[in-house]
Amino acid sequence: MKLSKTNYLVYRDCAHNAWVKVHKPDVYHAEPLSVFERAIIEVGNDVDVRARDLFPGGILIRRGDAVGTAQMVSERASVLYQPVFETERYTTACDVLAWNEAAGGYDLYEVKASTSGDDRKAKDDLYAHDIAFQALVLRANGLPLARLHLVRLNGDYVSDGTLDLARLFTREDFTDRVTPLLEKVESEMDAAHDLIQLAALPAPPCTCIYKGRSSHCTSFAHINPDVPEYSVHDLTRIGTSPKRLRALIDDGILSITDVPIDFELTIPQRHQVDTARRRQPYVDLPPLAAFLDQIRYPIAFLDYETYPCALPRFAGYAPFNHVPFQFSLHTIEAPGAEPVHREFLFTEATCPDVPFVGALRSALPEDGAVVVWNKPFERGINAKLAERLPHEAAYLTSVNDRVVDLMDVFTQQMVVHPGFRGRTSIKWVLPALVPDLSYKGLAIQEGATASETWNAMVTGELEPDEARAAAKNLLTYCGLDSLAMLEIWRALQDISATHDIRQAG
Repeated sequence: MKLSKTNYLVYRDCAHNAWVKVHKPDVYHAEPLSVFERAIIEVGNDVDVRARDLFPGGILIRRGDAVGTAQMVSERASVLYQPVFETERYTTACDVLAWNEAAGGYDLYEVKASTSGDDRKAKDDLYAHDIAFQALVLRANGLPLARLHLVRLNGDYVSDGTLDLARLFTREDFTDRVTPLLEKVESEMDAAHDLIQLAALPAPPCTCIYKGRSSHCTSFAHINPDVPEYSVHDLTRIGTSPKRLRALIDDGILSITDVPIDFELTIPQRHQVDTARRRQPYVDLPPLAAFLDQIRYPIAFLDYETYPCALPRFAGYAPFNHVPFQFSLHTIEAPGAEPVHREFLFTEATCPDVPFVGALRSALPEDGAVVVWNKPFERGINAKLAERLPHEAAYLTSVNDRVVDLMDVFTQQMVVHPGFRGRTSIKWVLPALVPDLSYKGLAIQEGATASETWNAMVTGELEPDEARAAAKNLLTYCGLDSLAMLEIWRALQDISATHDIRQAG
């Protein structure tokens, strides 16, 4: 059984998970890929294809065709797309090989659908190991290999309405970064290859046992069946306290309700443990009352939906800038007034910036609070709109100045409920505080699906009847987001007024 590059990278993250992926694919893929994950794959494919235009005239190798690749290499084909190389133990496909006449060898180009922005160090380390695997397999095939390059999107590039590929992509020489890793990677490849030959899953736990929930491998529950659904891995920010998590795990403490009273925790973590153990919420009334008091009428509960476009589609956009295509707004003009709902959905293939801001001007009150969930997002969208539409900058800045983040109540632990399980997402808070409202049953239940639905609609992938249904589903989903904020705010008002909160079931 040969080890692929993909399975090697899974092994580096969790060896047990690599074994499960190879031997129990039904377990590994028990949860189907989310819309977000599928979108990442599709974006990666799109970027890979577009990057080939940097190396014109290449030959596309059929999937898995190592024999055809060897033939093209023997003929010194100048550019190869998706060439395949195999040894007795390993197999890999490359994005681009380009003959370097001066060096007398092929330059390897690995294409990534990312920029060099956030987490660059971690990304670069991952990419270097990726390239090292390929380099070792290519050299084992006797390929004359010259330089090793990474091609990725240029985060500083701003489109003028067209795509300038020379500026859209960056080409970085990773040879000096990869070379020192080769010996280590070769050893890891051997260990990974030997592991996937095993007939049985290695004894648990996997290394993810010492990581926070968000960093767990795909097969964590299967590999570690003794870990409860709500465990110490769910403690807020426990992933940034590895020594604390390790101490709990090494003492055999897995359930969050079993954390000892005298175990050192942060204050937020202690609140979470106490509410889980007592099955009763915690409320810090003074800051909650002060928070609610700052929210001035008219109160506008505002939610945006956007599409993060990897390849800039409109003038003024950089890679992965979000295209704002929809908002929902529930407004309460005065105490006791009934909410008024307004909404906007852009359904054309052209740039929505101007219509979006125009609709926002018409719908949003001129003063009062603008309540959102996770204010860096909406404020960031407004800031980018202001950059692209300078004549609207003053207005958008004034909107940002009025923004109040309802999520602060939960991130600052003014209210802690066992039903939150340490999360502060509206999808966790809503069912705990407003159980009569739910996203279940909606055709669209989260933002990634909304983004991909809109993109399919405006790019003509949907038939007219499908597009009309999609638009209706988008309006329903976004409308529930702003309504959910309104109802959570009402629940918080009741808590503040009555000093009481519904107990956990």
